[in-house]
Amino acid sequence: MFGNAHLACDFARTTHGNYMYLCRNMEKQGKILIVDDNEDVLFALNLLLSPHVEKVKVITQPSRIEHFMKTFNPDVILLDMNFQQDAISGKEGFDCLDEILKIDNQAVVIFMTAYVDTDKVVKAIKAGATDFISKPWEKEKILATISTAVKLRKSRFEIDQLKSQVTALNASEDIPLMIGESKVIKEMVSMIHQVADSDANIMVLGENGTGKDLVARLLRFYSPRRDKPFITIDLGSIPESLFEGELFGFEKGAFTDAHQSKAGRMEVAMGGTLFLDEIGNLSLPMQSKLLTAIEKKQISRLGSTKITPIDIRLICATNSPIHTMAEEGQFRQDLLYRINTIEIHIPPLRERGEDIILLAEHFMKIFARKYKKDTKGISREAKHKLMQYSWPGNVRELQHVIERAVILSHDPLLKSDDFTLTSRPERQQDESNIFNLHDLEHDAIERAMKRCCGNMTQAAELLGISRYALYRKLEK
Repeated sequence: MFGNAHLACDFARTTHGNYMYLCRNMEKQGKILIVDDNEDVLFALNLLLSPHVEKVKVITQPSRIEHFMKTFNPDVILLDMNFQQDAISGKEGFDCLDEILKIDNQAVVIFMTAYVDTDKVVKAIKAGATDFISKPWEKEKILATISTAVKLRKSRFEIDQLKSQVTALNASEDIPLMIGESKVIKEMVSMIHQVADSDANIMVLGENGTGKDLVARLLRFYSPRRDKPFITIDLGSIPESLFEGELFGFEKGAFTDAHQSKAGRMEVAMGGTLFLDEIGNLSLPMQSKLLTAIEKKQISRLGSTKITPIDIRLICATNSPIHTMAEEGQFRQDLLYRINTIEIHIPPLRERGEDIILLAEHFMKIFARKYKKDTKGISREAKHKLMQYSWPGNVRELQHVIERAVILSHDPLLKSDDFTLTSRPERQQDESNIFNLHDLEHDAIERAMKRCCGNMTQAAELLGISRYALYRKLEK
């Protein structure tokens, strides 16, 4: 083994030639954990590596490895093979390696020992070690080995991320299709094309069933991020206790059921689009965490101190009166400003006129193929019935109504009786005979919305109220 004073001085001293060249050109990268029961070795390695890596931590007790893996999150672990029990077998080192790989199966471990033989090297590599360093070591060789090991750790992380993204891409759907010829839909599609090229965060507003997810997919499809992942989180279906892990990911052991490390949706969406559906359901504490991630453009997995930069395009959607919620303190104003650089309003189906028939025929063809039915069309009376209905469930309700009709019908032509509508059609009362204030207000709002083609700002001006007041009345 090394002499104490000579060891420290030797590794603290820099010389000319190849070593100086390597030191000058080696970038500071990687966090290194060194495990050895010889404090002189730890001192010498710390002195040697500190100028060339991000951080170095040293420990003398193997029992502390798990703690430092979770708190320090090292890129490379330099592990001595022999500790107190014996000097040459390496059993303690192999036991430590096994525990390390149980904690993180992607860990990069380099063995160190003064007693090297071929069988031991082969056994170490088979057990999962990345490399082997003999004591005493050459300065140039150990620096080059550390540099290669840090790059390996980075590449393993990138491969895991790529696998997650490939899975997400393979699960993505075909080209999204927006059915409709009405003026309001053409204006909305025009806006989608106009803003798709930018990286601005977008808020999609619309009632349940209007197709907010379809608009999000269209925005992604026409954007420069088209070939990158499109990741969706339905905030209405994820419990608050699981949201942070889903969004940011977690390390193995971060909580009771975290048996394996998992990348969060933000990490998987790297370079692509993240769609947060029903963001109005997000609690205030989670809103704060999301805001921090958006502002800093970086995240940390639960149970990890490692910072991961993020590059995503954010699209959010809600059917809630989000502006009213912000006014009343139910939604953070600063978060709203971050996520609604552009707002896209989807009109309800009842305001889309003949689009109802276009969509009905589109769904009819899809379900006729799916259920192998000889359905060819929809009768005039049936079309009139569909046009008169108010469609509180919007496009989603229409889709279910058509599917049921196709399944139960025995004729090539769908008739009026084939459609079971669960809600009442739009009212046809003589407005001059309505005196109930609630009904008058309801009809005035409906007429204003129709005249303004669903434009909330214009409708509010026509009614002589603020847009936020209109949101409240619509919610009622």
